[in-house]
Amino acid sequence: MRPSFAFACFLFILALFQFTAFSFSSVHPVLCHDDERLALMQFKESFIIDERASPASSYAYPKVDGWTFQGVDCCSWDGVECDQITGQVIGLDLSSSFLYGSINSSSTLFHLVHLQKLNLAHNDFNYSVIPSALGNLSLLTYLNLSNSVFSGQIPSEISKLFRLSSLDLSYNWDPRFQRLLELKMPDLKSLIQNFTDLKHLHLSYVDVASPIPSVLANFSSLTSLRLDYCGLLGKFPLPIFQLPNLQIVWLMHNVGLTGYFPEFNFTSQLKVLALGNTSFSGELPASIGGLDSLEILEIDHCNFTGLVPSTLGNLTNLYYMDLQNNSFTGELPYSIGNLISLEYLYIPRCKFTGLVPAMLGNLTKLMVLDLGSNLFRGSIPPELTNLTQLTYLNLMENMLEGSVPSSISRLKKLEFFDCDKNRLGGMVELDTFLELKQLKYLFLSLNNFNLISRNNTNATSPQLVDIGLRYCHLRGFPDFLRNQHQLQLLDLSSNNIEGQIPKWLSKVSIETLLFLDLSNNSLTGFDEFPVVLPWSKLYYLKLDSNILQGSLPVPPLSTSFYSISNNSITGEIPPLLCNLSSLSILDVSLNNLSGEIPLCLSNFSEYLLVLRVRSNNFHGPIPRSWASGNRLKMIDLGKNKFQGKIPRSLMECRMLEYLDLGNNQISDSFPSWLGTLPELNILILSSNALYGMIGDPESHFVFPKLRVIDLSHNRFNGTLPSGYFERWNAMRSLDVRNSSASYMLEYLDMTINVMHVPRYYIYSMTITNKGIEMLYPKIIRTLVAIDLSSNRFDGEIPESIWSLKELHLLNFSNNILVGRIPSAIAKLTNLEALDLSQNKLAGRIPWELSTQLTFLAVLSVSHNHLSGPIPQGQQFDTFQSSSFEGNLGLCGKPLLKECDSGSGALAPPPSSISEDSGFLVGLHWKVVLLGYGSGFLIGVTIGHFVTTRKSDWLAKTFAKSHGRRQRR
Repeated sequence: MRPSFAFACFLFILALFQFTAFSFSSVHPVLCHDDERLALMQFKESFIIDERASPASSYAYPKVDGWTFQGVDCCSWDGVECDQITGQVIGLDLSSSFLYGSINSSSTLFHLVHLQKLNLAHNDFNYSVIPSALGNLSLLTYLNLSNSVFSGQIPSEISKLFRLSSLDLSYNWDPRFQRLLELKMPDLKSLIQNFTDLKHLHLSYVDVASPIPSVLANFSSLTSLRLDYCGLLGKFPLPIFQLPNLQIVWLMHNVGLTGYFPEFNFTSQLKVLALGNTSFSGELPASIGGLDSLEILEIDHCNFTGLVPSTLGNLTNLYYMDLQNNSFTGELPYSIGNLISLEYLYIPRCKFTGLVPAMLGNLTKLMVLDLGSNLFRGSIPPELTNLTQLTYLNLMENMLEGSVPSSISRLKKLEFFDCDKNRLGGMVELDTFLELKQLKYLFLSLNNFNLISRNNTNATSPQLVDIGLRYCHLRGFPDFLRNQHQLQLLDLSSNNIEGQIPKWLSKVSIETLLFLDLSNNSLTGFDEFPVVLPWSKLYYLKLDSNILQGSLPVPPLSTSFYSISNNSITGEIPPLLCNLSSLSILDVSLNNLSGEIPLCLSNFSEYLLVLRVRSNNFHGPIPRSWASGNRLKMIDLGKNKFQGKIPRSLMECRMLEYLDLGNNQISDSFPSWLGTLPELNILILSSNALYGMIGDPESHFVFPKLRVIDLSHNRFNGTLPSGYFERWNAMRSLDVRNSSASYMLEYLDMTINVMHVPRYYIYSMTITNKGIEMLYPKIIRTLVAIDLSSNRFDGEIPESIWSLKELHLLNFSNNILVGRIPSAIAKLTNLEALDLSQNKLAGRIPWELSTQLTFLAVLSVSHNHLSGPIPQGQQFDTFQSSSFEGNLGLCGKPLLKECDSGSGALAPPPSSISEDSGFLVGLHWKVVLLGYGSGFLIGVTIGHFVTTRKSDWLAKTFAKSHGRRQRR
């Protein structure tokens, strides 16, 4: 027999054997192996079955409950797959099976050496480390350990699984949004470089913290790439976008990842392109319109610029598009009206201009339309009311004019409508919105229309959750509120509502209301309300700037923010207020309250951040027992009648940034021990009866962050505190990282029904100067000021003052200072106001002040013993004679007394400063203090306008000064 014939016979017999075996196994299924059945049972018994271990879903159930030794064939067990010929276990799917417990390399799971697919997703393995024994399952092609509470370093042994086509280790994180898995040793490149057949790579929420390896561009089989929240760094390899089979790119929330879009291939199969919250930049290429299969485009919170290409309208399969928070230019292309499959469109904060395209009315499947915070102008297109599937419509913060279309009542499914902060006008009837029975969120604030609320108590009105009707020219409480039982937010502030708060409001949403703002109206009181306000879950209550009378209303125990300043409240602080243990902000300032401060207010150690009771009639001692470990950041007891000494227990306020005890009757020496407070920024002790010398500090580290100090109108004597000047480090060099371009405030982060409602408590400050109170409605963190005026300081101005280079305002007036004006003051190049008046200073005015203090807007050296010529040029040419009067020896402009030839000219040397650098003329110190909180120049300009009413001068001067400040 020839060899070839023999070999053919062998192959025939082998094929016959395999066919026979297959036929036999189909009639008589091969049972699983005993050792594998035992291994599966032991694996089951190593866990607790707990429903909390798997997310609730229709797919979750305890698959292993049906595993028993009586069921001899483990191949029939739920979640187990066997080879039909050999009976070996080749697949195990125990996803969402309520498994709770730990797993390690000694687990009997790793006895199943023939496994090709392993899925343990959506269980709770109690922060176990992924077992390195996984590397022994060399036949694995599919591995899914997602959402299973694994932690620690991903073992390098996984990189040995060369056959893997799908790897999913994503979403192993805890409720605090912390990533539990990390990929450092090995790194991402080492882990995947041998997975040449990889189709799915899902590592979301794994701490990678490295670049995406370029080797990934060689994986021609790659279909799905999910690497969101991985801390990715560096530049994204562009060739990955060109992979022939790639359908999903999900890279969200990797702010360190940069890149841009290439020119896309028309053969691309991309369905999902999600790069939100990365640092991708550049323009959108026109070729993006060739991605015919694209269904999701999510590139929000990136750095994309330029025009949005009109080819975007070619993506007719797109159903979700999010472009928000980019810097696009120009108009939204009208071709967007071709995206007939679109259901979700988010484009807020994109800087789009022009009109809102009427073509949007073609997108009849649209459920969400967010156009907020752009630069759209014109009217609201009535075509938008064709979108009858809309549940969410956001038009806030644009420049829209005209009125709200009455046809908006056609949007029967609308749940959310926001047109806040536009220029909409006319008469708008609230009843139009009450026809939308599904409506839950309604925001109409800060427009120019008059909102008409008819007497409609119809019980069929929609049950709203959030209502924002701020600045809508309302004259009364809308009647439809009577039937609202689910309200969580109600903002009726800044309207024209007069009279008492009606009794029926006390029964509105008493079990759900979280936020109530009735400030800036003309409310006079509460009509038959209970002693404690009735809303049991109220968190935020703002009643400022009304004309409320009577005793102080007591909010419910749940309240965190309570502000009722600038009213006419009388009586004492009720003891019930002491029960509000969750209180963070308490502001009862600018009322007529009296009595003593309850001791409990100094014992709110856990939550209280702001205590402001200024401008009342409180008397007695300052509370003496401030709780250890308290979180107070602001204490303002100013302008009351407190007496006695400053309690040393204030040293317990280790987080204190602002302390105002000014305008009281406190009699004490300088509290140098306050210098130990590490966070103190502002200290105001003005207009008291403080006395004595301020000696040198005992420590080198005193007042490390002090920026503003006001000790004016007291009885301090001795020399100026030069020892402190040498140690006030924040005045020498500001920490710009923490202080630039920000105001002092407390941020209250509220989330109401998944809606973010940010609210701020902005610090304000009042400084008294020359008997006049100056208000800072905001306190910029770069403000640096010293006011030691109206005391009895004597001696000379110390040279050490020059080291406080960040000073903007310096006032030593009304003391007994002698000697010369130090030329070193010229080194304070940020100085904007200098008052040395009403002292006994002698000698000449240093010419350096006119050449180096280029931002000096206000100067007063009046009523001293100065002599010689007044420096000329630059800022000094802007000051009026009142800045220099009362000095018999001074001569030269702006005084009428001319200098004789023997006195010598004191003009400054030539400078490159242009002629228009002259600043504001003859402004009083009070003008400076009036406006610094909103920007110094604005305050100066407003102050001058108030005193002179010269509008032409206002425009001319503001234009010059604003330009100069920008150059600075």
